[in-house]
Amino acid sequence: MNYRSMELKQLAEALRKRSFSTRELTEAVFETIDQSEAVIGAYITLTRDAALKQADRLDRLIVDGYTLPPLAGMPGALKDNIATRGIRTTNASRMLASFVPPYDAFVWRLLRQQEVVLLGKANMDEFAMGHSTETSAFHPTRNPYNPARVPGGSSGGSAAAVASGEACFALGSDTGGSIRQPAALCGLVGLRPTYGLVSRRGVTAFASSLDQVGPMTRSVRDNAMVLDAIAIRDKKDVHSVGNEGGSYLDAIEEVPGQLVIGWPESHFRSDDLDPQVRDLLEKALKFYESQGMRIVPVDLKTLDASLAAYYILSSAEGFSAMNRYDGIHYGYRSPQEGGLEDIYTHSRTEGLGPEVKQRILLGCFVLSEENYPDYFRKAAQARSLVIDEFEKVFRTCHAILTPVTATPAWPLGTLPEEMGGSKYSNDRFTLPASLTGMPALSIPAGLTREGLPVGMQLMGKHFTEGLLYLLAALYEDAHGLIPTAPEVMP
Repeated sequence: MNYRSMELKQLAEALRKRSFSTRELTEAVFETIDQSEAVIGAYITLTRDAALKQADRLDRLIVDGYTLPPLAGMPGALKDNIATRGIRTTNASRMLASFVPPYDAFVWRLLRQQEVVLLGKANMDEFAMGHSTETSAFHPTRNPYNPARVPGGSSGGSAAAVASGEACFALGSDTGGSIRQPAALCGLVGLRPTYGLVSRRGVTAFASSLDQVGPMTRSVRDNAMVLDAIAIRDKKDVHSVGNEGGSYLDAIEEVPGQLVIGWPESHFRSDDLDPQVRDLLEKALKFYESQGMRIVPVDLKTLDASLAAYYILSSAEGFSAMNRYDGIHYGYRSPQEGGLEDIYTHSRTEGLGPEVKQRILLGCFVLSEENYPDYFRKAAQARSLVIDEFEKVFRTCHAILTPVTATPAWPLGTLPEEMGGSKYSNDRFTLPASLTGMPALSIPAGLTREGLPVGMQLMGKHFTEGLLYLLAALYEDAHGLIPTAPEVMP
C-alpha cells in the first residue's frame, strides 16, 4: 500500500470502497514509524494500542454502511502542546514529562468527532521556544530529506512525521512561524490561520496574543480539508470566531478573478537570502504572472521592527505564561530539600532548558518597572506600525508572496548564523503575520540542487484562507507535489 503517494481525500475514498481497511492503513503507518523513528525522532509518545482499536471500530462502521466524516480513519499526529485526555502532554519539557491532562484541547475534540486515528504526540522545541526542534528535553528531530539537518521548529516533530510518512497529517502551533518554517524545511504545506479562526483552548500557551494552531500536510487540498474540520467556533474561547464563509476545500475550485500579488523587493534582495531560494521564488512569481495575475512591487519597511517587537512581546508573554511551572502547582518538583524559594529555584533550574530560561529572563527584563517604557511599550507601538503598514499594502494587492526562510535546512548542531544568518533573524519573514494576526501559508516552491525543500509564503488579509489556498493550489497543480522524502532504511 503506497499511502505516502495518496492525498487524504484519496485515502478516505479508498477506505469507503474497502480497497484496504483502516487497520491496514494504520498498521502501514506504524510500520513506517518502526522503520524510521530511531533516525527521525518525530514522536515523544506513541498511542499504538488506542490507534489500532479505533481503526477496528471504524472498519466495523464502514462494513455496516455508516456515513463517516471526511477525515474518518486518517492517521494523524498532534504537537505535544495540544492537550489529550489520558495521554501525556509534555511540551517536550522535563517540567511536564509525566503530565497527563484530564481534558482534551478543543481542536482534538473536533478531530475526535471526525473519527481521526491518533498515532501519537509529536516532538517539539521545549514549550514551543526554538527554531530547530533541538531544544526538546527528550531528543532532537531530524529532517527526513536529510537526517543530518534540522526539520525546523518549533513544530519540527509534526513536520518530520508527515514528511517521513510517519503520519498522513499533523497539527502544529505557530507563534512566530513554528508551522510555516518547519513546513518549508520539510517540503510541506503549513498554514498559520487568521488569529482566532482555530481555538487555542487546551493548547499550552507560549504567547497568547500570537499563538495559533494549524494543519501541516503534504498537499494544499489536504490542508484545506483539515482546516475545514478545525475552524469551528469555540464558545469557551473568547478569541474564537470560527469559519462562516463556507468550505475551504470548495474554495480551491473557484475560478480566480483578476488578482494582484504583492512582491516586496527588499525581501528578495536581502543579502543573506540563499541564491537557490531566491531563484525558486522568482520563478513562482513568473508563474503567477503567466496565469494572468498582476505582480506589483510593495514596500515593506517594518521587517526589522517586526523582529525586535516579536521577541520582546513573545518573551514578555512567555515569562507570564511560565510562572505556573513552579514545582508546586503541577509538573516537575525537585527532590532537593529547602524552603519555598528553594523549591521554586531548584524545580525551575532542573525542569527547564536553556532556551526557555533565556526567554524567561528576557521577558522579566522587559517587563521590569524601569525597562517597561523603553522595551515593552515601544514593542507594542512597533506592532501597531506593522499592522498599519500591512493594512495599507493590502489596499493595492490581494496577497503577498515572500520567502519563508532565508536558507534551506541547516545542519544539526549548528545555528543559521554559522551559515551567514541568525537563529532569530531567520524568522523575520514569518513574524509580520504573527504580529498582525493575518493568515499565512507556506507551500513548497521546489528542491535545491542538494535535494532540500524550499518554501514560499503567501500572506493575505484576515480570513482570506480560501484565497491563499486557491493561489497555492494553482501552483501545486501546475508543478505537482515535490518528491517524497527518501525512505529510512532499517
